[in-house]
Amino acid sequence: ISHEDHHYMFYTAGSAARDGNFRMHLATSPDMNEWTRDTANPLFVDGFEARDPMVLRVGSAWVMYYTATEPASGGKHVVAYRTSTDLFNWGPRGLAFVDAVEGTGAGTTESPFVVQRGDHFYLFLSMRHNYIPGYYADTEVFRSRDPFCWRPDDLVGRFDAHAAEVIRDVDGRWYVSHCGWYQGGVYLAPLTWHDGLD
Repeated sequence: ISHEDHHYMFYTAGSAARDGNFRMHLATSPDMNEWTRDTANPLFVDGFEARDPMVLRVGSAWVMYYTATEPASGGKHVVAYRTSTDLFNWGPRGLAFVDAVEGTGAGTTESPFVVQRGDHFYLFLSMRHNYIPGYYADTEVFRSRDPFCWRPDDLVGRFDAHAAEVIRDVDGRWYVSHCGWYQGGVYLAPLTWHDGLD
């Protein structure tokens, strides 16, 4: 995240105890070349294998979305979130999306990515069908007016991509990424919205 001439990189560190409790960390930079780990790391600890942070400005607050389970010891795969006013201090955990599939580790709520368009917020999720062979490159899109609540029946689309992130270029064009194990690199494809905006 770039904010007020400074850059913030959020990343996940695992657990030496291998107990599934992952640590969310922060590094900052004035130029995006040299990075300094924040002395307050970890920002917070969550499970099971809580990871894939994505940060978005919503109103006057920052929101960090990430994949986790409920409960944190392993259970239903969820998209959790926490809010902050300064990008350093993060509040308690909330749940933005709860899947019926249960487990630990990689699950059905990987790589959450949120985009606001008009009055709607779009949640992109990978691995919703990771228990079905051949569905590694599979992203589903959910739409809601509430940036803190999506339900499985809010589904509005899907496409072939893994760990999809949405990028808007300086010319206003939209793209979506695809990457992952054995995919041979990082790819970009044009993204066309059919919501009447732009």
